[in-house]
Amino acid sequence: MKRVTLYERPDWREKAAEYGFDFHTMYGEPYWCEDAYYQFTLAQIDQLEDATADIHRMCLKVVEKVVASDALMAKFRIPKHTWQFVRNAWHSGQPSLYSRLDLVYDGRQPPKLLENNADTPTSLFESAFFQWIWLEDQIKAGQLPAGADQYNSLQEKLIDRFRELKERHGFGALHFACCRDTDEDRGTVQYLQDCALEAGLANEFLFIEEIGLGEKGQFTDTENQVIGNMFKLYPWEFMLKEIFSTKLEDAGVRWLEPAWKAILSNKALLPMLWEMFPGHPNLLPAYFSEDNPPPMASYVAKPLFSREGANIRIVENGQETARVDGPYGEEGYIIQQYCPLPLFGDSYTVIGSWLVNDQPCGIGIREDKERITQDLSRFYPHIILG
Repeated sequence: MKRVTLYERPDWREKAAEYGFDFHTMYGEPYWCEDAYYQFTLAQIDQLEDATADIHRMCLKVVEKVVASDALMAKFRIPKHTWQFVRNAWHSGQPSLYSRLDLVYDGRQPPKLLENNADTPTSLFESAFFQWIWLEDQIKAGQLPAGADQYNSLQEKLIDRFRELKERHGFGALHFACCRDTDEDRGTVQYLQDCALEAGLANEFLFIEEIGLGEKGQFTDTENQVIGNMFKLYPWEFMLKEIFSTKLEDAGVRWLEPAWKAILSNKALLPMLWEMFPGHPNLLPAYFSEDNPPPMASYVAKPLFSREGANIRIVENGQETARVDGPYGEEGYIIQQYCPLPLFGDSYTVIGSWLVNDQPCGIGIREDKERITQDLSRFYPHIILG
């Protein structure tokens, strides 16, 4: 695993505008970066792919255990009035679309799971599409070897999955939604809409704030059409606490992602994985802070519902060395053994490993000058060579 510098494409900003990549720069800071790339060998990619598949299988075992236990549902802070809704989504086999595992990996040691972004993963457009365009352009320009490849079948897998949702699972018209004033989320949803259309699945967009409630308890769009299938880039932990959560079970909506993803996207997953699969090479020791965990000199404290690094603390040798403030923490914390991210130059690197329809199919790489990866981390493309 190497970080290699090279020249940017002179026209990449024009291409970004052409393809609707409007969030390549956020708050005046670069998000998409191509002054360098990460290089992997095929053997390293195989290691990442195998680890991703293995971790995902273990995660599904956790869901199976949690939905069978009132005590664990409570420990995951799933609101009690939604337990049956979450359980029904699992027991009825409601299908999922995609997810992303965040891994620490240096190309030598086994990849380690940091967390599972199973409900509302972003960086999809740049992982699936824009870094592939970068690869093709740089090979044509002679900046990359002709034999360079990329671990990336994301777009193909997404289109196939949408086609399967239509033909096998009977999905009709699909509504897509995200919150207002979120350029990155809107870009991600627009990309998924394009993939669904490519698969022949008709779809419409509305903002989460525009979803209505009909007289018969069904959710409706701005044209008062009943919503039967919906992809929402909006966290389950928010939805399950809102007033309309009492209507979820009877509304008849098939959700992407399904409600059982509320278990996978919860940091409580991490101590459950360690309890069920202790010593697994792709896991880090993790415990619920409320359970009097064994002492660890170096660890990371994470709220159950933290996003984009909020309210996370790093403790090394008993001393706090990094902290990010935020709105989370009342729901409780887990602690996870500290595993430093690999440092390239002055930046720490984390790998997002993607799955579509439960199958590993690509990676995206983010850098941050801080050890806690946050919302303004930078995205870098990658290649396979050797």
